[in-house]
Amino acid sequence: MEKKELLRETVKHIDIKNIDSTPIINAMRDMSFASRETANAADILESMIEDKECSVILTLAGSTSAAGCMQVYVDMVKNNMIDAVVSTGASIIDMDLFEALGFKHYKGSQFMDDMTLRDNYVDRIYDTYIDEEELQICDKTVKEIADQLEPRPYSSREFIYEIGKWLASGNAKKKDSLIQACYENNVPIFCPAFSDCSAGFGLVMHQVANPQKHVSIDSVKDFLELTNIKIAAGTTGLFMIGGGTPKNFAQDTVVCAEVLGHEVDMHKYAVQITVADVRDGACSSSTLKEAGSWGKVSPKYEQMVYAEATTVLPLIASYVYHKGEWKNRKKREFQKLFI
Repeated sequence: MEKKELLRETVKHIDIKNIDSTPIINAMRDMSFASRETANAADILESMIEDKECSVILTLAGSTSAAGCMQVYVDMVKNNMIDAVVSTGASIIDMDLFEALGFKHYKGSQFMDDMTLRDNYVDRIYDTYIDEEELQICDKTVKEIADQLEPRPYSSREFIYEIGKWLASGNAKKKDSLIQACYENNVPIFCPAFSDCSAGFGLVMHQVANPQKHVSIDSVKDFLELTNIKIAAGTTGLFMIGGGTPKNFAQDTVVCAEVLGHEVDMHKYAVQITVADVRDGACSSSTLKEAGSWGKVSPKYEQMVYAEATTVLPLIASYVYHKGEWKNRKKREFQKLFI
C-alpha cells in the first residue's frame, strides 16, 4: 500500500455541544456495572462544577486526544469546567500541537502489518495512524520556539504557555487546540514528564544547537507550581483520564503541601476512567480508595470507571455540559499566579 492510501480517512473529534447525553446518563443511573459507575462519575463531576469552592484538575494519559476526544477537553476548558491540566507530553505535543500545526490523525487498523507502515513512515497508535514526517515537523517546531526564548530552566507550564502564545500570535493552522484554549483562558498545563514526547526531541535538537546557553525543563519547578495551585485552590476535584505520571503528580500535591508546612484538604472529589488492573500495584491502577491511605483523595466522593475512555468520557462530559452549571462558576485563571 502507498502512503496516500494509508492516510485517507481522518479521525474526527466528537462534539459534546451537539450531543446531549443527559437521557442516557439518567438511564444508566438505574442500571448496573460500568453503566452505573459512569452515571455516578457524571454526578461527581457535576458536583465539582456545582461546588463554588472547588477547583477542577483534569489529568490526561493515554491516546484519547488522537482518538477523537481532543475537542471534549477543549470545550471543557472554554466552558469553564477545568481549572488546570496535568498531562503526558504526548497528549499535549504529539497530538494537540501536532493538529494545531494543521496535521491530522487518520483512521487505520490494528491488524495492518507494522513493517508496511514503517516502510511508509507511518506510526500506529492501535487503530490510528500518524504521518511520521509531519510528526518530525512538530519536533522541529518545538526547537524553533525554544530557540526564540531566553536560555534558562523553565517549568513545563512556562514552556507550554510560550507555545500557546506562539500559536495565538497567528501561527496556528487549527485555532481550536487545547494549548491555545488554555492559554487564552489562563488555564495552566503541566507535563511532568515533558521530554517523553516530541517536545523531548525538539529540546534535544535545541540543546545540541545551543550547547552553552539553552532552554531546559525543570520538573521540580512543575511540582512546586502545581502544589502552589493546590494551596491557593483549597477545595479540589480530580477528573482523571487514564493514570500514570499525571495522576500521581496531581494527587501528590496534597502530600507536597503538607511537607512544606501547609494544612490542605485531600482532593475532595475524584473520578478516574481506566482499564488498568488494580492487582499489580502500579500507580496507574491504584484505586482512589487506596489513595486515601496516602492522604491524597477523600473517600466520600470518588468513582473508578473501568472502561476504555473514548466510550464513556464523551457521555460524562456531555452530561455536565448540558446541565449548564459551568455557567455559574467563577473563573480561577490559575495561570495568573505565575505571570
